[in-house]
Amino acid sequence: MPPTRVPTAEDFATLSPLITTALHFPTPPESTTAILLLFHGLGDNDKSFQSFARSLNLPGVLAVSVRGVSPLPPYLLPDQDPSKPTEHFHWGDDLRLDERTGELEEDSGFEKARRVVMGKLIEEVLVDRCGWRLDDILLFGFGQGGAFALGLGSMARFPEEVAGTRVVDVTDGEEGKGEEGLGKAFKGIVSIGGALPPSMVPTVSKREKSRTPVLVCAGRESEVVDEDAEERLREEFEKVRVVRWRRADDGMPRSREEVLPLMEFFAERLRGDEGGWL
Repeated sequence: MPPTRVPTAEDFATLSPLITTALHFPTPPESTTAILLLFHGLGDNDKSFQSFARSLNLPGVLAVSVRGVSPLPPYLLPDQDPSKPTEHFHWGDDLRLDERTGELEEDSGFEKARRVVMGKLIEEVLVDRCGWRLDDILLFGFGQGGAFALGLGSMARFPEEVAGTRVVDVTDGEEGKGEEGLGKAFKGIVSIGGALPPSMVPTVSKREKSRTPVLVCAGRESEVVDEDAEERLREEFEKVRVVRWRRADDGMPRSREEVLPLMEFFAERLRGDEGGWL
């Protein structure tokens, strides 16, 4: 592994056209001690989350807002001018309607996004080229982006040859290997209104829980982060906190009361506090 260095805009530019990012560096950039990857919700883009990262302004944190890997199809954007580039993206392998509700399904597979984000952005650029470890990296996502972030945390505890195929068995000692990055735990994950997608839970017969600490925030009447979703989280992660907004819906935080659990989580993870937030 090379000595750790602060990634540059040129490092991320090499990922184009597979991955598009918007960056917010701490001041000065040399003060970077952690990296935050942000994943927007379905139909949004990296620019809006760049603004969110700027408002968070976490000390010593390089915030990387990542654009979804696929554009929304035209039939979902009737007002889109076909002569202009779309600004609406998603993370799924496909988009399918739930026949029961008429809404888009929450989990339509994330294999394409996993390959390019974990394999290219995280492993090739941040780990191999710049010398960072998974436990230097925080993940934040909203809605579908939050689900994707949780899925990355679930699968990262396995080496790529296991996570990439979701095989049904793994030999003793295979889980958790990878001294230079993969097979470890992230520094932490925050998901707003996103649940762990079943398609990203490895179907291995021998597995310990992920050591990545997780904070999930959702509306008190959330249909996404329901009791079953919370139980699935606790089955896959050692450290889970679920915070319910007083309001019913799963929107982004709108008040100091709603932002406070996020800021406490980030502060504790950046300090390396293992027990304060559970």
